Amino acid sequence: MLKTIIGRFRFFGFIEGASLLILLCIAMPLKYAAGYPEAVRIVGSLHGFFFILYVLVIAYTTFKIRWSLWWVVSAFAVAFIPFGNIILDRFIKNSLLIEK
Repeated sequence: MLKTIIGRFRFFGFIEGASLLILLCIAMPLKYAAGYPEAVRIVGSLHGFFFILYVLVIAYTTFKIRWSLWWVVSAFAVAFIPFGNIILDRFIKNSLLIEK
């Protein structure tokens, strides 16, 4: 998976999407239901790091394979939607961007 540019993009998309889900489904309930605000501080910081890394990978992928504006906007937009990266990954798998 990490051998191709698209494979690396898909990997970082998975990491960023997973960090968003952990933040929303584990850290936020720990903060508000269990009174443990440190969970959001720690997971939120990690998610922020992964988000910045993901944006840099979008830029790298765009310049390397000359993505169209639609792919760039889609890749950026799904970072704000829970499970969005999984949906984008399916579109990437079904498109001509990767070898089947």
